[in-house]
Amino acid sequence: MDNKAPRKPCLNLHEYEAAARGALPSAIYEFIAGGSGDEVTLLASRAAFGRWQLLPRVLRGHQETSTATSVLGQDVSLPVIVAPWAAHRLCHAQGECATARAAKAAGTIFTLATPSTTSMEEVAAEAGRWWFQLYVFRDRGYTRELVARAVAAGASALVVTVDMPVFGRREADERNRFALPSGMTFVHMPKSTSASVGNSGSAVAGTVDSIFDPALSWADLDWLASLSPIPVVAKGVLHCEDAVRAVDHGARAVVVSNHGGRQLDSAVPALDALPRVADAVGGRVEVLVDGGVRRSTDVLKALALGARAVMIARPLAWGLAVGGEDGVYHVLDLLRTDLVRDLMLCGYASPAEVQRALVVPAPGRSYGEDAA
Repeated sequence: MDNKAPRKPCLNLHEYEAAARGALPSAIYEFIAGGSGDEVTLLASRAAFGRWQLLPRVLRGHQETSTATSVLGQDVSLPVIVAPWAAHRLCHAQGECATARAAKAAGTIFTLATPSTTSMEEVAAEAGRWWFQLYVFRDRGYTRELVARAVAAGASALVVTVDMPVFGRREADERNRFALPSGMTFVHMPKSTSASVGNSGSAVAGTVDSIFDPALSWADLDWLASLSPIPVVAKGVLHCEDAVRAVDHGARAVVVSNHGGRQLDSAVPALDALPRVADAVGGRVEVLVDGGVRRSTDVLKALALGARAVMIARPLAWGLAVGGEDGVYHVLDLLRTDLVRDLMLCGYASPAEVQRALVVPAPGRSYGEDAA
């Protein structure tokens, strides 16, 4: 599909989702939007931001603000990075290349997923700074080859997803018997991978469970860190002790994440786990977080609770579905523009100035003290 930008520009990320829901086939929309089980974690991840309020400072004397920062020593124009998600061509014919170009234009980092529908070499030719997200296959030789390819193509970090020993049960995909459209493939999967739906469930779930390694361990993180000349990032950490172990086993950053509510239902929201993880690693590495970010005030709350930056996926998928490259860029620019305003309203000149004192618990509401 070759989508066009909406006649009236969307004013926020929620409007982009509504527009995308009308533009995409229902099975594709549900594949992207859905979570596992009863979607308790999916809903809770968004609600977690409402448990915090901002406590701004005034009369700070700032004439202007900047949203620029750095992640793993790489300069970005705002503390928002493109998270990995599968099969961008489900949303737009130009797929991952369109998203990568938009991220480059917006001045931020694009993360290419292993289950992408465009090769890393094609994406690298059009991307700015980009990272490669890696799933570890049962075939370690193939896994090693993917790492070598990513490094050769110019990836500047390796994001290892650690929260998928098996595929979460996503009932909407089972109901829809979801499979990639004819002619579309996960180009970084082993060529022998079957994508058939089978007797029940989705083809994607069957693929994952047949080729990903459920026995992934800390030794594998050691192995990846030893063979990768670029920084290794552990994505999918919620427990503070796991964050510390990830650092001990070679991770240069951790992403606090519950996989967008798509894996273990009833897992804690990433934002609730973030403060303990950030405190536990104690500045040894940078901490990122994803899940539920829809406003620049969400970004500020995440920064205040210990994140260096946030990662987003679904809102960018909606932008891609509605407006292609321009839609993805506009989603990122909406966040950047609003963050300029909100930093000024909070009394800060840049993301680097944001401190824990910016946020307080909303009255009468729990904010996840026991989340870790």
